[in-house]
Amino acid sequence: MSNGKVKIWDAQTLRVYKRLLNYTKRFWVVGVVAIVGMIIDGGGLAVFTQLLRPMIDKLFVEKDPVLIFWMPIWIILVFLVRGVGTFASSYGVAYIGRNVVNALQRDVFAAYLRLPATFFGSEHSGHQVSRITYTSEQVAVASTDAIKVVVTEGVTVIGMLYVMLNTSPYLTLALFVMVPLIALIASVVSRRYRSISRRIQGTMGSVTGTVEESVQAHREIRVYGGQVQAAARFKDVTDNTRRLNLKIASTNAQSSTAIQTVAALALAVMVFLATRPFEIQHMSAGTFVTVLTAMGGMMPSLRRLANIQSNIQSGISAAENLFEIIDTSPEVDAGERVLERAQGDIRFEHVGLVYPRGEFEALRDISLHCAPGTVTALVGRSGSGKSSLVSLLPRFNEPTSGSILVDGANYESFTLASLRRQIAWVGQSVVLFDGTVAENIAYGELAGANEADVIAAAKAANAWEFIQKMPQGIHSVIGQGGNLLSGGQRQRLAIARAILKNAPILVLDEATSALDTESERLIQQALQGLMKDRTTLVIAHRLSTIEHADQIAVMDQGRIVERGTHAELLAVGGHYAALHRMQFHSQASD
Repeated sequence: MSNGKVKIWDAQTLRVYKRLLNYTKRFWVVGVVAIVGMIIDGGGLAVFTQLLRPMIDKLFVEKDPVLIFWMPIWIILVFLVRGVGTFASSYGVAYIGRNVVNALQRDVFAAYLRLPATFFGSEHSGHQVSRITYTSEQVAVASTDAIKVVVTEGVTVIGMLYVMLNTSPYLTLALFVMVPLIALIASVVSRRYRSISRRIQGTMGSVTGTVEESVQAHREIRVYGGQVQAAARFKDVTDNTRRLNLKIASTNAQSSTAIQTVAALALAVMVFLATRPFEIQHMSAGTFVTVLTAMGGMMPSLRRLANIQSNIQSGISAAENLFEIIDTSPEVDAGERVLERAQGDIRFEHVGLVYPRGEFEALRDISLHCAPGTVTALVGRSGSGKSSLVSLLPRFNEPTSGSILVDGANYESFTLASLRRQIAWVGQSVVLFDGTVAENIAYGELAGANEADVIAAAKAANAWEFIQKMPQGIHSVIGQGGNLLSGGQRQRLAIARAILKNAPILVLDEATSALDTESERLIQQALQGLMKDRTTLVIAHRLSTIEHADQIAVMDQGRIVERGTHAELLAVGGHYAALHRMQFHSQASD
């Protein structure tokens, strides 16, 4: 900071730009060819301008026969060579730019895969998608296209300046009027571009998020008549984006107008200098036209150099955004021990959890022992902490206080990968991927499973009955998020995935919530067999599904308020009995 204003090219900006250019290093051969092409492209116009004086003075005034023969050939050669340079620079820049975008997108996506779960709850998913789709493109413009403009137009300006000085140093004095004013304009414009570019990146995330929400919620929007509200919200975010883009356009227009005005002033000064009595007597037409053309040819290049600040500043702002994500610390994995196959003994000892940015305790002093091979059911009202508790097992969140033991050892001493291999998870929100049935059951580290095992898992989850009726069986495509399947079918595929993993610890978070009564009965039968040799934690809304659990922990406001078997808790007549009574009366009335 200096005098309350942002330095456009401060140390931080230079570091960001240098890091950005590092992405182009491995393409240095293509880069060298492209830069040579840029130099030829920019220099070709200056060479042609240099030919104007002999063309006018000797070709048309003196009618030199040698020049009459060679001049057309020279002009063709100049522009042929320039054409080769233009192709080399344009294709080279496009090649490097696409590779830079690709590398940045991969790096950001890789960062998403290693960031802690808390990150994804801290900002809208639209912003996370926008980084991959929009922001990375902005960076490519700054790292490649901007360099092309800077080199090509810079060479053009230098070449035209040489032509002017070589032709008439006296008339070149007009540049002293133009250059300082253009530098001032570029400085003012750069500062404005940087400010607006940062705001535009935020609005693009809002646009993406709004569209994403509306597409996912298209049924709710129609059922509840939310079209007007959705359209109004989209209008607000797009109007904001439009206003910011118009500010960029306005700045560009003002910059161009200002530069053209300065150029006109410089041309006027040059004409004034050329028409002085002591100069006009001996100045040839070729000299004047050459200097005039050189200055005219310099103007568009100077304007493009001034306006390129828009791309550079927006690209640097975009790069800062991407590098911030790439540099964000991944989820903590301080474990050094590899857990091969857990026995499944789990202990929560005085565990507490406060979510980042939250002021309330999601869990308070939780102590719970899950013996190997037993089923522990967690019940309670929504928001009582059931999902928060099971999310600690795969370390999606870290306990704020207390400790969790697996097989008698603090589970933080195990590597994350080996700990998570011990856990099969079926959540209440089924997650499937755009692929085949087999690819969704044998997902991730299970991808090497043979077809017989996949079919066996599908049968165990009672999913085979609908899979075999599909056009290509387990090789049938299920669409994005499994949208070609019913809710019950999606849930059974998720359960089949958990069965195939054959992990010693099983977490079922409302795992039968999307199933009809008949499907739920079949799934419960499959799960009873699966639970025999596994430590299972079940979050259940329907108490009828967990009556045979080895222990039931009733949670309320982040605490365990009751613990026991189904019969014991009914006998106590406390929270569990009240919940059971409510569901019993509800089912009876149904």
